[in-house]
Amino acid sequence: MKIVVIGGTGRIGSQVVAQLREQGHEAVPAAPSTGVNTLTGEGLAEALAGADAVADVSGSPTFEPDEVLDFFRRSTSNLLAAEQAAGVGRHVALSIVGTRRQPENAYFRAKVAQEDLIEASSAEWTIVHATQFFEFLPTLADYQTVDGVVRVPPVAFQPIATRDVAAAVAHAVLNGPARTHVEVAGPERFRYDELLRQELAEAGDPREVVTDPDARYWGAVVDDHSLVPEGEHVTLGATTLAEWKQAQAAGSAA
Repeated sequence: MKIVVIGGTGRIGSQVVAQLREQGHEAVPAAPSTGVNTLTGEGLAEALAGADAVADVSGSPTFEPDEVLDFFRRSTSNLLAAEQAAGVGRHVALSIVGTRRQPENAYFRAKVAQEDLIEASSAEWTIVHATQFFEFLPTLADYQTVDGVVRVPPVAFQPIATRDVAAAVAHAVLNGPARTHVEVAGPERFRYDELLRQELAEAGDPREVVTDPDARYWGAVVDDHSLVPEGEHVTLGATTLAEWKQAQAAGSAA
């Protein structure tokens, strides 16, 4: 089975490619660095020739509201049109848990626009919604920092290892239900403020973490339902936060 992975050289995409190849499939990474540009359409026809499925795990290079919306609209429209022309029957896209529950988040609004285009297409699609990645916990702490204090809302939070996200995408390509949304999250549920407080303490970071119900998450007001899965099709990743840390430490020592 030939599967083209859009964004296949990135953090998630490279792992999707590796996992599909381990299962005996022809997985082709597609990105500007490999000559495939979904914004311009360059290289799409050549990459999709003979493909059975596409997994789109690409991300916008910018978070500016108008630009990120334009990225997902144009890239998805070009990709879907190229798939139809090439006779590709299966389309899987990676999105984010809670996209439709956070309208104030510009990136999430852009992902909703992407999802709408996919749902309106003739493809046999599956959209995989993932929670936040373990790898981004330091970035989240930095984002929540105001005047040297980390202000965090006390809401449910269920981060996941990227390798488990990649596994969910690979599974959706090969076995996922058609025309359906699925969700994937880490196996443990935390409280967002408590988790960041623990992470900074373990890292020896002196910043104070303050529980602030009015603090926002990437510009959006959130509650206990915003950042965790609530759909009918939910898969939990296999990797706990402690196991992920052990693997990271082992990798750094190698």
